[in-house]
Amino acid sequence: MKSSGSYKTKQKEQIMQYLIEHSGEHITAQELSHHLETDGIHIGTATIYRFLDQLVTDGTLRKYTIDSRTCACYEYLPHQHECSKHFHLKCTECGKLYHVTCEHLAGLEEHILEHHGFQIDQSKTVLYGICALCRDADKEDGI
Repeated sequence: MKSSGSYKTKQKEQIMQYLIEHSGEHITAQELSHHLETDGIHIGTATIYRFLDQLVTDGTLRKYTIDSRTCACYEYLPHQHECSKHFHLKCTECGKLYHVTCEHLAGLEEHILEHHGFQIDQSKTVLYGICALCRDADKEDGI
């Protein structure tokens, strides 16, 4: 585990435990707070955000700010995980964020660099649409 401040507290350990247990998932501070409250652990929202910011600075978490209407989400990054090497897809129905490694998107990235002189930052690139689960649910509902 990477450094996340000069000292450990029980609160930080509880937050880290949750983040590690949900490794690879995108969670919001509100989801984290709700989980802790449900478990009878009372940590102030400001404390949670301050610690999450420390972890982002450390490189332990990646923060995704998708748009001005959606809460930022966070992902725990084990040291071997490299999140800047792929694109992200955001479902506008359920809000889920997907990591996508795809030769076709890599080709698009190369084309944009070669023909337009623009280098894409994959860690900040999000394509919006509707995921298969939401599309299937819409079909079942007759939408």
